[in-house]
Amino acid sequence: MFAGLQELGVANGEDLKETLTNCTEPLKAIEQFQTENGVLLPSLQSALPFLDLHGTPRLEFHQSVFDELREKLLERVSAIASEGKVEERYKKLEDLLEKSFSLVKMPSIQPVVMCVMKHLPKVPEKKLKLVMADKDLYKACAVEVKRQIWQDNQALFGDEVSPLLKQYILEKENTLFSSDLSVLHNFFSPSPKTRRQGEVVQKLTQMIGKNVKLYDMVLQFLRTLFLRTRNVHYCTLRAELLMSLHDLDISEICTVDPCHKFTWCLDACIREKFVDNKRARELQGFLDGVKKGQEQVLGDLSMILCDPFAINTLALSTIRHLQELVGQDTLPRESPDLLLLLRMLSLGQGAWDMIDSQVFREPKMEHELITKFLPMLMSFVVDDYTFNVDQKLPSEEKGPIPYPSTIPEAFTKFLQEHRIACEVGLYYILHITKQRNKNAFLRLLPALVETFSDLAFSDIFLHLLTGNLTLLADEFALEDFCTSLFDGFFLTACSRKENVHRHMLRLLLHLHHKVAPAKLESLQKALEPTKQSGEAVKDLYNQLSEKLELRKPSPAQVAETPSMELTLPTVPTPASL
Repeated sequence: MFAGLQELGVANGEDLKETLTNCTEPLKAIEQFQTENGVLLPSLQSALPFLDLHGTPRLEFHQSVFDELREKLLERVSAIASEGKVEERYKKLEDLLEKSFSLVKMPSIQPVVMCVMKHLPKVPEKKLKLVMADKDLYKACAVEVKRQIWQDNQALFGDEVSPLLKQYILEKENTLFSSDLSVLHNFFSPSPKTRRQGEVVQKLTQMIGKNVKLYDMVLQFLRTLFLRTRNVHYCTLRAELLMSLHDLDISEICTVDPCHKFTWCLDACIREKFVDNKRARELQGFLDGVKKGQEQVLGDLSMILCDPFAINTLALSTIRHLQELVGQDTLPRESPDLLLLLRMLSLGQGAWDMIDSQVFREPKMEHELITKFLPMLMSFVVDDYTFNVDQKLPSEEKGPIPYPSTIPEAFTKFLQEHRIACEVGLYYILHITKQRNKNAFLRLLPALVETFSDLAFSDIFLHLLTGNLTLLADEFALEDFCTSLFDGFFLTACSRKENVHRHMLRLLLHLHHKVAPAKLESLQKALEPTKQSGEAVKDLYNQLSEKLELRKPSPAQVAETPSMELTLPTVPTPASL
């Protein structure tokens, strides 16, 4: 409590104890100690007895004086840090730190010492080491001081950042498995600016401040974790962090990050959920502007484009462009905007391979994707238009045109073997589901059982699909629809992929009242958790079981009720008389 006072020649509790132990008249010794160490103000001595008359202890008086002086001192330190020439004010602060540092462990004085350190752009290394070595001091010091410690101690900085990164990933996963199923409020609903206000992004932004070295460290952590886990949410955080610093006008970092302007432009596209022609040209200019010898920046750009929010925007824009091309009678290869979207999708989807191999060049665009797969998707759009027009014709003019039920074998093969084709194909299926196009959905659903890297069973796709399926709620009463969706798709992966199990339970929790009782019973049996199932699956299953139990009629209702009909005697009609 009195650490460091002796070094400054100020008496402390130990001195008083020693005086009282070795003296013959304790009261005189206490009075002398008070005189020597009290507030040395002559006019005060005559006023103190008034406090005694009011029953105010001297400790309370001295404590209030001390607190007032400390506040004044803190104000003065902040004033010194902001006035006069830079060299002069920092010299004053350094002198003050030298005189006061010995009291840093004294709780009542510690705020002043920490305040002095906070305002020093470079705290002497010896003092930083002393702070770092003491857990309590390290915890008490301001983030401005911690930054100076962290920039030369990557392991310590990593220990501080790691829990935040885990929290971030957990928050994203919790959103994907949210119990709310909705088209309007899904994973991609929050705007980029809203997402950047999240606790983790704000804390990381504060920890980094204007320190380029710390920013680079965080980016390195994100790259390493992305490589280790393949978790694309780290790519989201990389973009959000840069844009959070952009929001605060931290030019020291934004000007040195070569991805800044590209990310800024892409952020505007994500906000609109569409890449318009003007922004498309800007983005293309950034990609074409990567000079020879600077190819490494492609690694960072690919990570920015691998962000699920970027992929979502690019894929939605691709589907929209394809629909426009159908109306314009134009082939995909003739649309520069569409080719740019595919180029960026390809760069984003190739992020992991590029960073892993350290070979920084754009992936080659697959020719068949443009000449065969995309025209095939356009033919599906034409099939829908043709069928819809036919349905609107008067009955006598209708041709016997059933909705196409088969899918080209090439479509299934593309979804299995080509990553970009699979991504665009999945977004087309999300699009037709959102349009409540049951026929098109059931036609293409079988192609989802086997896809590139099981993308159709990824959390993001299943999150969006289950949300969109709420628009087809009435179809769940039909046996054929449920068999195609549950038996033909979900249950094919349920036993080997726990996330699929969870998403299927989420869907049933929301729509169980629409499903036929017999089908619901068989699904409940099929979804029963095993011993290996995680707590999340067991919890969802129990919730579903409870809801189904509540829906069952009570035994009293099920028991046959006696007939209330009265048998009337036959009365002969007048004709028979």
